[in-house]
Amino acid sequence: MRALLLERPAPAARSPLVLRDLPVPEPRAGELLLRVAACGVCRTDLQLAEGDLAARRLPIVPGHQIVGRVEALGPGVANWVRGERAGVTWLAGACGDCPSCREGRENLCALATFTGWDRDGGFAELATVRADVAVRIPPAIDDLAAAPLLCGGVIGYRSLRVCGIRRGGRLGLYGFGASARLAIQVAVHWGCRVFVCTRSGAERRRALELGAVWAGASDERPPEPLDAAITFAPVGDVVVSALSALDRGGVVAVNAIHLDRVPEFPYDLLWWERSLRSVANVTRRDAREFMELAARIPVRADVEAHPLTDGNLALQRIASGAVGGAAVLVP
Repeated sequence: MRALLLERPAPAARSPLVLRDLPVPEPRAGELLLRVAACGVCRTDLQLAEGDLAARRLPIVPGHQIVGRVEALGPGVANWVRGERAGVTWLAGACGDCPSCREGRENLCALATFTGWDRDGGFAELATVRADVAVRIPPAIDDLAAAPLLCGGVIGYRSLRVCGIRRGGRLGLYGFGASARLAIQVAVHWGCRVFVCTRSGAERRRALELGAVWAGASDERPPEPLDAAITFAPVGDVVVSALSALDRGGVVAVNAIHLDRVPEFPYDLLWWERSLRSVANVTRRDAREFMELAARIPVRADVEAHPLTDGNLALQRIASGAVGGAAVLVP
């Protein structure tokens, strides 16, 4: 099979992904073999390719937003059938036995593994996945539309849960990339008043089109105090900006696997029982709930499709900010 390998990190401009012919992977016990129909390209893939996110294994096939059809079943798999459509998220597996796993918080499992980081992902024609973490894709969502939902959509949904925003509440979104553009659709569906802060004029206009009641620059304060905020930009300055916009008792959820730093800020911004929380990975419950909700609302991403051979081009376009929605590789 053909696959894009990351053999050593390098700037996206230097095309760090290499096209290789690899053996067809064999599904082990409890696994599915998927024929990949589409795989989203995430900013986390860019951070891994460029070395901002330290590699756990090299070489590795990146890609953790996989939509595919079951090609083969490993021993012991009983709840999937060949030809069925399956989705793969960032979560590749967890131990299932620790306190976090027993509480349904496998995203915090110390032994959790991640797709495209610990095990080969979907920048390939075929991929394997543990059957117990694969998610079914609702029929109403086609392959291209589903792929971007499996990371940006699911983690955005988890961020909404972590920040505790209530229906009708005042929500701030800081940064307006692919994940925020999906999260706002859920928040508007819940009747929230959404305030968006982003440095891009085009993104501010897009935010208003998607239902934001106000959109301003990154350093502007929303005209109303916020009940909750989510920061999507991997820049610590926006965390402080979000804290400064919170009402008493509000929560800032930081949706970033990599953050440059959090600058010093006065305690007054945290006083009055304001909270600062990180969002780490996703759970199977997040994926199931969000995909069902996305089909009902419906949640949609603007998709920019690329052939598998253009994986480096997709990374370069994400790095430069040229992707207006979500990039998806189609083997």
